[in-house]
Amino acid sequence: MVGEIRDGETADIAIRAALTGHLVFSTLHTNDAPGAFTRLIDMGIEPFLVASSVEAVMAQRLVRTICLNCKEEQKIDRDYLRQINCPEHIIESGTFHHGTGCEDCRQQGYKGRLAIYEMLVMSEIIRPLILKREASSIIGQAAISEGMRTLRDDGWQKVVDGKTTIEEILRVTMSDEHLKN
Repeated sequence: MVGEIRDGETADIAIRAALTGHLVFSTLHTNDAPGAFTRLIDMGIEPFLVASSVEAVMAQRLVRTICLNCKEEQKIDRDYLRQINCPEHIIESGTFHHGTGCEDCRQQGYKGRLAIYEMLVMSEIIRPLILKREASSIIGQAAISEGMRTLRDDGWQKVVDGKTTIEEILRVTMSDEHLKN
């Protein structure tokens, strides 16, 4: 286990350990899962080493949860939901909530946090993109085409489940919007 990969030397140690058959877990600061590949390459790791040693990358972000004490249903205009690229199945079936603010949450409408996730698993489609040093957005689009749920997709599910708000998901995943285009 490597606490955090911050520099080329640490990245090199982690990659070499993985290549010799060790299962390596570490953290790496990136905006999303596809960004891990380009980050390692930017640290000086050769693309062929990244492509042959990394099996999967999980990204996470924390979102605020709706205060259970003041949670209530919220009516949201469908046109607005379409403007923010909310998936149609969520627009049609979703019930939306927000916190109105109370003493329990100090009038914020939120109390606590939960994680949203995305998991990118290495594949025969992703590997050549890494070898060609493609941008993380290209790698992300390929992963989505193979079924990866993005941070925003997981966030939309948390909205439908009544755990957080649309505004919170938009705030936390704003940099993810380039993956859908």
